[in-house]
Amino acid sequence: MTQQALLVMDVQQVVVDRYPDPDYLPRLRKAVDAARAAGVPVIYVVVGFRPGYPEISARNKMFGRLAVASAAGSGASGEELATRVHPDVAPGPGEVVVTKRRVSAFSGSDLDVVLRAGDISHLVLTGIATSGVVLSTLRQAADLDFGLTVLADGCLDSDAEVHRLLTERVFPQQAEVTTVADWAAAL
Repeated sequence: MTQQALLVMDVQQVVVDRYPDPDYLPRLRKAVDAARAAGVPVIYVVVGFRPGYPEISARNKMFGRLAVASAAGSGASGEELATRVHPDVAPGPGEVVVTKRRVSAFSGSDLDVVLRAGDISHLVLTGIATSGVVLSTLRQAADLDFGLTVLADGCLDSDAEVHRLLTERVFPQQAEVTTVADWAAAL
């Protein structure tokens, strides 16, 4: 039997605050609760950096502004970015939190080690943003030969059309795409 894990990616308070969708967290909570009830490991992935952001090059278009802000003495600390999963879906006792350094959940993290140690061969992906962490993680996980499921309504993006295109046209080429309700019912 395939051992699966639910990945909750980039659902930190600071990220959720930038994506105002009042229905998102309750849906994601249903996925987390269903996984826990079925004994499916829930693994949280957050982005975080050391103080001073030594992992970030000023050439990095996405994260470079954090390094510049740090050099200027402003901005949130890496600790703040890395540890504040939104309280509505926060990790429970003993649940793994992986810190990544780039967009993909695998980049600069020990996620692959955690998954392999747990004999996990199938990933169920959720998170913010569909066009960021979900897309990057899906592509890398497929290259690492993981089975994949994407919970389309467990993902969120600032561009509804990009979300639709990814979940309806791109992701099905490498993953099963379903809803939180359908996935939970099948557990």
